[in-house]
Amino acid sequence: MSAPVAAIDCGTNSIRLLIARRDPSTGGMVDLERRLEMVRLGYGVDRTGRFDPAAVERTFEAARGYAALIAQHGARELRFVATSATRDAANRDVFIDGIREILGVQVEVISGEEEAALSFRGAVSTLPQLPAGPRVVVDIGGGSTELVLGTEEPEARISLDMGSVRLTERHLRSDPPTAEEIAAAAADVDALLDTAAERLPLQEATSLVGTAGTVTTVTAVAEGLTEYRPDVVHGASRSIGDAIAVCERLLAMTREERGELGIIHPGRIDVIGAGALIWARILRRVADLSAVTTTVTSEHDILDGIALDVLDRVEARER
Repeated sequence: MSAPVAAIDCGTNSIRLLIARRDPSTGGMVDLERRLEMVRLGYGVDRTGRFDPAAVERTFEAARGYAALIAQHGARELRFVATSATRDAANRDVFIDGIREILGVQVEVISGEEEAALSFRGAVSTLPQLPAGPRVVVDIGGGSTELVLGTEEPEARISLDMGSVRLTERHLRSDPPTAEEIAAAAADVDALLDTAAERLPLQEATSLVGTAGTVTTVTAVAEGLTEYRPDVVHGASRSIGDAIAVCERLLAMTREERGELGIIHPGRIDVIGAGALIWARILRRVADLSAVTTTVTSEHDILDGIALDVLDRVEARER
């Protein structure tokens, strides 16, 4: 097997690490470490346009732990990708400089379009059972949501400024959210989806893949899990109607009720309602515009796309 490489995805709500190597027999990846820390780096960024110092320090602390794991595995190359919150923060240099000091790597603040492409690659590469034809891959993050349409490669993609943290801070402040708050949030989401429909021919889709924490959490609830099991969630297929019903249930719950389910990460409890609202509006839009009736969940996403990209770069240099 090839030497291990490392990938870090730093979003609005979480920072995640994947250390992996290529399996020469399959061409796929073998995970050596897969870690997640809920640091809420994007706390307040939608409102202030700046990183909160405490949020930055939480992220630095997680990065120090990741540095130790990367050294332990002898990963030969690391790619650190930052997305929505870092794109939006005016004081991002403080964060970028701190990560360089801790990990010795330059933070790549990627565009929403590149984020979408990496998410597509990570998700589709692990779902060989998808039907032929164009797939819509949806990655709902804390600050942005990416939609990508393509078959083997992205053919059309868009990044929208709507995410579980952004929408919670902007609209869903009550516990549980009020009808007025939900209506305002839904109007924002629908307006952005109007833009997406102009850019992506969603009517051509033959399948719909959802990825990242909101979708995997909704799927775990829909599957009736009492503890989170990635092996059950990955590749799970649900009717769009069933998925929407679970989204609406989560949105209507109080935070205490969500916590009692036992399978929602504590760092998602306060924002999963907003994520569920976004997912439900997307599900309705795809169902209205295409013949798709089910959704498939992928446990693999932008983080896997980053790691595959690093492996490609290393192998290209060695050829």
